[in-house]
Amino acid sequence: MSRDDLVRVDGVVTGLLGGGSYSVDLLNGNRIVARRSGRLRKFHIRIMPGDSVTVGVSPYDVSHGLIVTRR
Repeated sequence: MSRDDLVRVDGVVTGLLGGGSYSVDLLNGNRIVARRSGRLRKFHIRIMPGDSVTVGVSPYDVSHGLIVTRR
């Protein structure tokens, strides 16, 4: 599944988890575990708790996501 097939949802990073994962509260009230996309890792974009992010969520597994952009 490519990055274009993901459903994009806005959220706020609430915490850092081990292994490069982040806890993200989505605007619809759900909490998911998300990782940074390859482009964010490539350009060393730092994500801290409290940052607003856009998360790409697979329609098949809504408990995991990919942080696509930081706003």
